[in-house]
Amino acid sequence: MSRQEQKLKTRQNIIQAAFALLDDNRSLSAISLREVARAAGIAPTSFYRHFKDMDELGLTLVDEAGLALRQLMRQARSRIASGGGVIDISVDTFIEFICANANVFRLLLREHTGTSAAYRMAVLREIQHFVEELADYIVERQSIDHSIASLQAEAMVRLVFSAGAETLEADPSMRGEIGRRVKAQLRFVQLGAATYANRTGRAKSNAPAHAE
Repeated sequence: MSRQEQKLKTRQNIIQAAFALLDDNRSLSAISLREVARAAGIAPTSFYRHFKDMDELGLTLVDEAGLALRQLMRQARSRIASGGGVIDISVDTFIEFICANANVFRLLLREHTGTSAAYRMAVLREIQHFVEELADYIVERQSIDHSIASLQAEAMVRLVFSAGAETLEADPSMRGEIGRRVKAQLRFVQLGAATYANRTGRAKSNAPAHAE
């Protein structure tokens, strides 16, 4: 392994160690540089070869979490292409992701309303990227005006994030019910957006008349 490859690997180990330290009782502000370094298997002084301080690491974690969400959407699209309803597959994929990566999603939830303005802005930026990508997908599939698709996407993301927060705290036996409920809510939003687009003349003739 080259020196550059080793440096990248160590940086990724630090990121993964920080994510692992986050749980239902600890936020970014509650973990220390020494804890992260110990969990990553490096000396505290080595931390500074990769990050200026814990704030820079925190912003990197937010970026990584946002990237994971966008990759999740692309994964869902790949599964949709193999057959199945958009909403059903998207929600199932999202819940699977949360169950497997609880701390990644927990980071976004906490820092969205946390005390750090820098973290809040970073999370809002990542969520907006997610909304914009979903809006583009909605325009492609539903053929409605982009302004309406953006509102639909924002409403859907809010619902899904709320369901995600509930899933984190729920018993495994309840996750199926949470998924069924949010799927129904998303269909309401989709039908409402399509109806609104038709009434305002901002839907194309090939827009679907029913929810996925």
